[in-house]
Parts: sequence; C-alpha cells; structure tokens
Amino acid sequence: MDYGHELVFGTFLTPAVDNPDRVIALAQLTEQVGLDLVSFQDHPYQPRLMDAWTLLSVVAAQTQRIKVTTNVANLPLRHPVVLARSVATLDLITGGRVELGLGAGGFLDAVAANGGPQLTTGQSITALEEAIAIMREVWTPTGGGIRLAGKHYTVAGAKRGPEPAHDVSIWLGAYKPRMLALTGRLADGWLPSSGYAGPDQLAAMNKLIDEAALEAGRDPAEVRRLYNISGRFNGSGGFLQGPEELWIDQLAELTVGEGMSTYILASDDPDDIRRFAEVAAGVREAVDAARRLPAEAVGAAGSASATPVPASPVSAGGFSVVPTPPPAVKRSAVQLLDESVRPTGPVQDPSRTYTPYQLQSGQHLIDVHDHLRAELEQVRDLVEQVAAGTLGVGAARSAINTMTMRQNNWTLGTYCESYCRLVTTHHSIEDASLFPHLRRADPDLVPVVDRLQEEHKIIHDVLEGVDKALVALVDGSGSIDGLRAAMDLLDDTLLSHLSYEERELVEPIARLGVL
Repeated sequence: MDYGHELVFGTFLTPAVDNPDRVIALAQLTEQVGLDLVSFQDHPYQPRLMDAWTLLSVVAAQTQRIKVTTNVANLPLRHPVVLARSVATLDLITGGRVELGLGAGGFLDAVAANGGPQLTTGQSITALEEAIAIMREVWTPTGGGIRLAGKHYTVAGAKRGPEPAHDVSIWLGAYKPRMLALTGRLADGWLPSSGYAGPDQLAAMNKLIDEAALEAGRDPAEVRRLYNISGRFNGSGGFLQGPEELWIDQLAELTVGEGMSTYILASDDPDDIRRFAEVAAGVREAVDAARRLPAEAVGAAGSASATPVPASPVSAGGFSVVPTPPPAVKRSAVQLLDESVRPTGPVQDPSRTYTPYQLQSGQHLIDVHDHLRAELEQVRDLVEQVAAGTLGVGAARSAINTMTMRQNNWTLGTYCESYCRLVTTHHSIEDASLFPHLRRADPDLVPVVDRLQEEHKIIHDVLEGVDKALVALVDGSGSIDGLRAAMDLLDDTLLSHLSYEERELVEPIARLGVL
C-alpha cells in the first residue's frame, strides 16, 4: 500500500553534550548534501545529552532550508501548553521549518525520578491524547480561552497562541496496539524505529493505524509513515546491510509496498550521511518510476500499445476483470519460456461475488502491465526510428561519426535504460512485497509464484541482452538488426510473462486483498 506521500530523507543525530560543535556540524552537513530533515532524541533526564529544544533552536539558526524535529519529544517532562508555544515560536522564527515528533514518555521511572508524574503505560497514553488536544487548541488562533478538563491535564481558560507559521505535524512514536490506534485517530504521522519494528512488522502495524483512521472517519493516507533506520554500507546482506544499490532497492520497496515515505538515518558518521544522500536520490527515482505506472497506464496504452486492452467493468457480482491474452504471433525464433509447463493456481469459484474495491485491486495489476506494454511499443518505435535514420545516411555505418545519428543512438540508449529500470523496479516490488503475501494467503499459489519469480530472472537476462545490443550499436561492433533481434526476444518473453501473471494472479489478488 503506497499512500502517495512525497518522499523525505533526514538524519537522527546523537545530541552528545561532550562535543556540541560536531553535532551542529553534522546537522549542517545534513543540509549541505541535500537531505530534508534533521532530528534529535529528547531525554531531559539524561545529562550526557543536550537539551533538545535548545539544540533545535541553535541548529535552526545555523541552517537555512532544512526542517528540524524532536525524535521524539518527552511529553511527561514538557507541559503541553509550554511545548506547544515552544514549537510555535521556533516555527515562526524559522519560517515554518519545525515539526513535532512526540512520545508518551517511554522511560517512566526516569521521568518520575526527575520530578515528572508517576504514570503507568496506560495512563501515559491517555495523557498523550489529552496533550495533543491541548496543543492543537494552543495553535488555533480563534475560539476564546482554552478549557479542557482531563485526567492528567486540565486547562482552565488558557490563552491561545502563538499560531505557528505552518500547520505543524505531530508524529507519534508508537508500537503497541493502543498507541497505533491513537496514531490512526489523531496523529499526522507514525514514527517507529527499525530496531524496534523491523520491515516484516510494518504491514501489521500499518493495518492497525489504517483501521483506527477509518473508524475515526479519516483517510489513512492522512497519516505519514516515517521510519528511523540504521545500517551499514559495507554489510553483507540483510536489511540495509550492503552498498547503496541495496539500500535503494529496499527503501523503494518499503515505500511502494508498505507506504513508508520518510526515512531518517541514525548515524553520526559524515560518510554515511553523504552516502545516504545518494541513496535518497536513487529511491526518489525508483519510486517515481513505480508510481507513474498506474497513472499513465490507460492513456499510454490507448495511444501506443498494439496489444488490445480489454474492458474491465466493475460490479459486485462475478469476476469481471479480464486478463490480457498473449500475442498470437511470436516475433523471435528464440523462445526462452516453456509455456507448456507453467503451473496453474486454484480454479476460480464461479459462485463467488466481489466488491468493487476487490475488482479494482485486480484491475490495478493489469493497469500496471498495460503501461509496461505501451512502453515496450515505444521502445520498438524508437528502434525503428534509429533504423530509418541509419538508412538515410547510406549503407555504411556512420552512427559514431555523424552527430545526428550519435544523438539518435544516445536518445535511444537513455530511453531503453529507463525502461529496463522500470521493469526491474516493478519485478523487485513484486518479489519483495506481493509474492510473499500471496504465498502466505493461499498455499495453492506457491508453485505459480515460484515460477513467476524464475521468469523474472529470465527477463532480467533478456533486458541485459538489449543493453548489450545497444552498446554494440553505439560502438560500431553491432548492427540495428542485432538490436531488433534483442527487442523481438524481449517482446515475446515479457508479453508472455505479463499475460501468464495476469491469468494466474488477477483473481487471487482481488479475492485475498493483497494489493
């Protein structure tokens, strides 16, 4: 589930009191490399850490663009009226660069030892809910004196203001069901850490947030999904344990598959921060490509695809979404996929009915595939344009020496490379998010999913073949006919695979609700 939020990347720096200058320098580096956000933990009972709000103010004064936030503010030691006014004041000074990460307290014994209230975990959650209401009233400029009588906070006629420069977001650090439900009802964002909520736990937690949001009459997409992350660029596999490419793939998959959209790196290493900025650029590119698929599918397919796109009526009775059949004629003499041994899934129950939402889920896969089909046709058209240009300058190959032809070839190269990334991103998302859900939800689909993943590897090799043929064309060692042959093989292999996937998965996706 991708909630469509704009991607945000930032740092989670240790506010160590023994080296304030270095902490501020790392915050400035966060801005210099192009990241969006810098955050600090808030533990007022811990003397080895700088005071969060003092530090945020100094960092904001010594930067120009980057946003600042607590990660997360310790509510029991910061009265909500005072906290709200601190946030609003700094937001006014910075021109709207402050957000509020907020927590119920966490270390309750330490809070009590420093003069804070002695609360149970349940009481601290109730207090948090009361505090959110109070802070939002403080930020609301009209309505008279604030009067709220709660179990933990009572405000009797408090004056409003100041109003922040922008609508400050409240992001809650939450893990347990009651806090997740509170997040869905009231918060603007959810801010867990990967050390406490691994990637495999996010779907279940998101589900609780979404359900609570819907019960409160909210769109679940109103809740931004943030993630404090840590990892190693020299790792050897696992979550964020490897080079930048691995980080890009995994974070892009979390965005499109689980809806996470703000990634905050917990590291005080300048090299990590610089490399994370490169990761951010790669994730943005990959997610942008994935998000374009459904939006462009219908328009692009209608104008460019030679494959007929069937109508897909949406009704509550029967399964009316029609998979796209494979082309009747093969273009290549080489056939890499043995279609006769493909496994099939469970037989569809003709008496089953489907809701419009379920049918839309099934249609979504076809829409994504239609865009890939349309893009494939555009790549083929570009190949033919290059072919026509080559013939226009004579039989001798002059692609390297003729500026016009060099431009044609490199334009084709850029387009082909973009398309290859598009297909690879789509398959990576399926492998990481969709397929595991299908395996768990219906064991009868396991042979089909296994086969589809095997075909993803074959298609990857075919895409590599297109790249090699393109390079050969540009450097003069190959020909346009070689590129045409590589495109024919890609055409046959990819279109056959897409049709097989739709035939086997469109109905289960709708029935099981996994997309």
